Amino acid sequence: MNIHKIAVIPGDGIGKEVIAEGVKVINKASALDGGFKFEFTYFPWGCEYFKKTGKMMAEDGIEQLSKFDAIFLGAVGAPGVPDNISLWDLLLVIRKSFDQYVNLRPIKLLKGAPAILKNVSEEDINMVFVRENTEGEYAGSGSWMYKGKPNEVVIQNSVFSRHGCERVIRYAYELAKSENKTLTSISKANALNYSMVFWDQIFKEVGREYPEVKTFSYLVDAASMFMVKDPKRFEIVVTSNLFGDILTDLGAAISGGMGLAAGANINPERKFPSMFEPIHGSAPDIAGLGKANPLATVWSASQMFDFFGYSEWGKRLIGYIENILTDKKVLTPDLGGTATTSEVGDEIIRKMQLDFK
Repeated sequence: MNIHKIAVIPGDGIGKEVIAEGVKVINKASALDGGFKFEFTYFPWGCEYFKKTGKMMAEDGIEQLSKFDAIFLGAVGAPGVPDNISLWDLLLVIRKSFDQYVNLRPIKLLKGAPAILKNVSEEDINMVFVRENTEGEYAGSGSWMYKGKPNEVVIQNSVFSRHGCERVIRYAYELAKSENKTLTSISKANALNYSMVFWDQIFKEVGREYPEVKTFSYLVDAASMFMVKDPKRFEIVVTSNLFGDILTDLGAAISGGMGLAAGANINPERKFPSMFEPIHGSAPDIAGLGKANPLATVWSASQMFDFFGYSEWGKRLIGYIENILTDKKVLTPDLGGTATTSEVGDEIIRKMQLDFK
């Protein structure tokens, strides 16, 4: 039996609620399959931990996490803790320390999911964003001079290295090649005359190694428009850290909402643990009310199964999510239902058991 050690960081707000359902589903899959097992170790890090200790995670947090095969993250963020602290002192530390340079975010209109675009079918919204995840606009380079004075100046630098751009773009080309799909690069070279011109250049250079992959390139503003007006033109998409962050939220909006938005932070070489998370945030306004939608977390669990080579289970979990969306009997309020977070998790478990009778 394969045993996978998973570090769980429930985090803040609804993170604790949705991660509990994700773990429940993973454990059920392990019991039904019998060929693998997941062992979970919990860490209390996040904004509540920060309020008690002044730190988002333990001093040796990265060393502790390095011993695991993967990380399962709920959500991070809470009132009273600045967003730059909650992001930079936990999530980005993990991504960069473990070289999780690929952020995979599926944008797919599942069967039964609410469609906000007119005349759009499930086949029209089916894309995967490959977002550069460790440098670019989130590199944290810059300076803040003469604070509080009339001549105060802030400089925010973006960092685009050849190594960083090549590897994420090559990953996207490989994905497009393996799935026989088109690849679209999104940048803004007309305005960002160094970083994005550099990005476009490397996209073309790497593309010479993949003549069989049909490619497109769009400016980010045009891409935003086309994602709404003609989403079917996108299949595999590769873009920078900031643009990927923004566009995948737009993608979530057109494919059923943030409650169905999953993400994986991947170290493709597997030298370090990868991290899987729903991308909806901690939603403090509904925390503790049992209203949070756990389906994005289950989708993230599906990505974890894919990562460990259990692609059949990855497909099964997506199927269970679609069954729930199609039945429309056990849905959380964001999807028009009255079910609680745990009731949705229980319904997935019920469908899993029926599937194996």
